[in-house]
Amino acid sequence: MLKRGLLLLICCGLAPMAGAGPAATYTNPVIPDESLADPTVMFHEGTYYLYPTGGVHQGYVVYTSRDLVHWTKGPQVFDSGRPNTWAPDVSYNPEDRRFYLYYTADWKIGVAAADRPEGPFADKGILVAGAIDAHLFRDDDGKRYLYYTVGCTRMCVQPMASPTEKKGNPVELFRPAPGTWETRNGSVNEGPWMIKHAGKYYLLYSGSGANTPDYAVGYAVAASPIGPFEKAAGNPIVQRGPGLFGPGHGCAVKDGAGKWWFVYHQKKNDGHNFLRDVCIDPLWFDAEGNLHGKATRGTAEPAPAPAGPRTPPR
Repeated sequence: MLKRGLLLLICCGLAPMAGAGPAATYTNPVIPDESLADPTVMFHEGTYYLYPTGGVHQGYVVYTSRDLVHWTKGPQVFDSGRPNTWAPDVSYNPEDRRFYLYYTADWKIGVAAADRPEGPFADKGILVAGAIDAHLFRDDDGKRYLYYTVGCTRMCVQPMASPTEKKGNPVELFRPAPGTWETRNGSVNEGPWMIKHAGKYYLLYSGSGANTPDYAVGYAVAASPIGPFEKAAGNPIVQRGPGLFGPGHGCAVKDGAGKWWFVYHQKKNDGHNFLRDVCIDPLWFDAEGNLHGKATRGTAEPAPAPAGPRTPPR
């Protein structure tokens, strides 16, 4: 009976869960056919939690994984009650052991809190009006910075006194550079995500129109989380290719071996639309401290190392 059951699983295209080993390869998209975008990933106690745009008109659902390749859809975690809800960011605060979700709804950035990564998250109010795409970065000294975009063009940072309280005034960091890849199909700088590497701050961002095949990813570097930032000469580091369109708006997370991975979305075709799915690909630094990335689709690639029981170092 055991052999017959295993054969049935294989014939039906399903992998047995118990005792399954780590994935040797992956093929993008890793979450197909869901029309998901703008993924943010948080690692907590051995599990990756992914929160994307899509699936729920006014809120978010959560997906879980142990290896960044195989994802299980979970419950709805938040309902904003407002239109145009997208681009979530979720982080864990070790001081009060709570989880904070920064959401965009109706062109406002708000924050919600929960006791568990699966939610439900309770709304704590609006932080910034006229802005989108929030990302909270907690530095090694415990100071917090909320990055976001005003009008899809002005990249800004707001120092935070706590996960829900602002401190001082926001700082504008940069805007789209005229005549570059950032203005090829709409003038856009959005989707911020911060990496700290070798004492420097690398702010990933997306440029050109999100609904176009020219959407792509670059980064800027600074010696301080509030800048001044200098955009990299090698931008964009993740961009369209043959049969691959509009890669962008993602997050960076480390696998079980401490290697960086970019979890992001690609467009399903070369039209002007918001048909997208979730993909993963590696990020890496060279000896000079330059950040590199790539985008793949439909090809078998070496998989991330599975996560252990502890949080990978950021």
